[in-house]
Amino acid sequence: MSRSARRRTSRRAALVVAALVLPLLAATACTGGGPDASGGPQQPAAADAPGDIVLASGRDVTGKGGIRQQLIDRWNDAQESKGTGFRARLVELPGSADQQRSQLLGALQSGSADYDVVNLDVTWVPEFAAAGLVQSLPGHLVDNDVIGPVAATARWRDQVYAVPFNSDVGLLFYRRDYLSKAGLTQTDPGKGLTWPALQKLMETVDDASRNRKLPETYQKGWTAQLDASYEGLTVNGVEAFASATDGFALTDADGRYAGTVPQLERGLEELRSRTQAAYTLPDAAQSDEADTLTDFAGGRTAFLRHWPYAYRTLHQSLSGQELGVAPLPGKAVLGGQNLAVAAGSKRRNAALDLIEFLTGRQSERCLLDAGFAATRRSAYTEDALRCEAARPAGQPSGSATAERTDRMPRDRSGRPEYARDVLLPALENAVQRPRTPLYGAFTQTFTAELARLRADPPPSKEELARDLDARLRGALSPH
Repeated sequence: MSRSARRRTSRRAALVVAALVLPLLAATACTGGGPDASGGPQQPAAADAPGDIVLASGRDVTGKGGIRQQLIDRWNDAQESKGTGFRARLVELPGSADQQRSQLLGALQSGSADYDVVNLDVTWVPEFAAAGLVQSLPGHLVDNDVIGPVAATARWRDQVYAVPFNSDVGLLFYRRDYLSKAGLTQTDPGKGLTWPALQKLMETVDDASRNRKLPETYQKGWTAQLDASYEGLTVNGVEAFASATDGFALTDADGRYAGTVPQLERGLEELRSRTQAAYTLPDAAQSDEADTLTDFAGGRTAFLRHWPYAYRTLHQSLSGQELGVAPLPGKAVLGGQNLAVAAGSKRRNAALDLIEFLTGRQSERCLLDAGFAATRRSAYTEDALRCEAARPAGQPSGSATAERTDRMPRDRSGRPEYARDVLLPALENAVQRPRTPLYGAFTQTFTAELARLRADPPPSKEELARDLDARLRGALSPH
């Protein structure tokens, strides 16, 4: 069974759930229903009753007993010492991001799960906020220490509904050893790399492969998450569109479609150029994050578009002499997750206390040390700020001085080596995917049309731009 066939089977169930849930969600969004429809801060009717604070989240990429659970354990220890009677409990949702979204929508709409805090993908915040599924929050939780583009993901219509927990941004990983074997004396492309310059590097590596200077495993210049059956193609498409149109956003401040046919034509041409068969691994069209990591680590490509957690993962099999990382040429898309209080939570004060701890300065430094992209500048810039709330990544339990077991390069302050000079600037310059309560409709429409670029023969950019314009205009029409 092919990669895409395996994923289509698992995602079909998620689409069925979404089809049942979305009509209810749309109705709520249109009528302004749900708790606190005015958008003002909510106040609990009575003091919180002691008990479990349930946090629903996707899988922690740092593994079982990872950094998120460690931070929750530290908060629980503090509650126990204070005798508050509160205890946080992490519930990890199975499946892909699309499946997790469907599960959360269904649970919060029906009240079938007693979630107090939900960990939302940054693209879901407008949807959950407009539907009244999460509570508005105090603005001080998103202060000036939070990186600007990251802070913007917490708001919908000037009201804070979530607090950035861990961020994400597209990065370019590359094989230093392949560039060296191709005869290049400069094996670090640098921060000002453009896509045409990157394609020239790919051509140089291809020439070296034909001359048998590279391992036989090498096949093509680069790979990325271009599978149209999930969010991968949307991310790569938005990066191409934003790069071709100088940061142009496909939606306005109210979530309505804001594009034009000429702008779409430029974006399509950029995406077509980036994904040419001459440069792109054929399997990229059916690849997700795990697939591309495997292909790149296995030496099939010299370049990879991926997320920050790949820095730690790839260094487990590749040395610093073999692996490099740089900002993605052009515009890079912002990802990540934000913490929100579920509308039905009866423990708002305790939930806010948990969120404030998990997104605080020290916790963000812990997340950065573990391989996540921290949301606060202080985690990257303040050397005196150290992770005291959790066990450092790769350090054995119970040992404060034991040598780390991971192979991720670190600076003198213990941060990932690339964090300050590569990751932080990438986050500061990142662009968002469309901010709209109808994001699900957007991404389905967007990927369905972009997938036509692989048709035989593909439509012209003019035809595809006209079709994409019409379909996005219909999908994102105001109610």
